[in-house]
Amino acid sequence: MARRDEQRGGDRRNRNEEERDSEIVEKLVHINRVAATVKGGRRFSFAALMVVGDQKGRVGFGHGKAREVPEAIRKATEEAKKSMIRVPLRESRTLHHDGNGRWGAGKVMVRAAPPGTGVIAGGPMRAVLETLGVQDVVGKSVGSSNPYNMVRATFEALKAQSSPRQVAAKRGKKVSDVIGRRADGASAAQPAADAEG
Repeated sequence: MARRDEQRGGDRRNRNEEERDSEIVEKLVHINRVAATVKGGRRFSFAALMVVGDQKGRVGFGHGKAREVPEAIRKATEEAKKSMIRVPLRESRTLHHDGNGRWGAGKVMVRAAPPGTGVIAGGPMRAVLETLGVQDVVGKSVGSSNPYNMVRATFEALKAQSSPRQVAAKRGKKVSDVIGRRADGASAAQPAADAEG
């Protein structure tokens, strides 16, 4: 009897994993043909860089290498699903605050944006932000245009994101204390100069 219950639990777990996988969006960022020089000449293989996300605040990236393109993509996708991170989103459409990320010579900047802005970012950065589920964001890449460095730098910027709830928990305060409303009605996050000007 216990074994049957275990099997049922396993089936339920597999079903949940399949449902989660069906919601995941996969994007191929870059594919590169690489050559290894061997005794008889050159042996070619393919390296793929994939970004996956559920468009609800989870995103991951992976790198795969194989003799055939489809196999390289499959390996990269599997690795990306294992390395997914959760990023807090404001109103399920933008980031909570601006952020900078750096990896090697790749430097990126991401900024929260008002509704209707859309995803203003290019190349590998755009793939990461779209699979994450951000609808309004401004991104800028300075430095290296190497897709591997750009993706990693974007992830560094996203890992630094924190929600008011997380900040409140860290400081041992209430969320309302962290956000805080000023007497003139503007939030404490805005500088006083903004309110005057």
